[in-house]
Amino acid sequence: MSQDSLQLEFDRLSRDVDSFLFERLRWDREEGPMLAKLVALAHGALESRGDFALTEEGATSDIKRFILKVHSNRIIAIVITLENGRAQVRPEQIERSKYTVRDITPVSAAFNQIDEDWMAAAFKELISRVEAPQGAA
Repeated sequence: MSQDSLQLEFDRLSRDVDSFLFERLRWDREEGPMLAKLVALAHGALESRGDFALTEEGATSDIKRFILKVHSNRIIAIVITLENGRAQVRPEQIERSKYTVRDITPVSAAFNQIDEDWMAAAFKELISRVEAPQGAA
């Protein structure tokens, strides 16, 4: 019996004994570290910019949500999730912001394609969708 098939049997029995607890432990073992990597890459994308900051707000264990601040002004939310093995980063309109988001479609890719360059391109895309209020300068 291969190690993979043994792990599948372990998973089957664990799921049969307590499916809720199995799913929580599976998430902690598999998806949790993937989501943590996405968050680290997101912070890394802004590392060289002291005028930009991400502040966690409204996050859960499986959805990471940050407020993008520029010069301490709340601009938009950035939501980072995993959906069926795909990383997704999407913008959200937020209260107390004068800025709007033209398109909230997520930027998405298979997790195995995610790296610093992908996250930088995703942020570039999301930021390009932010629209300043009329007369702002």
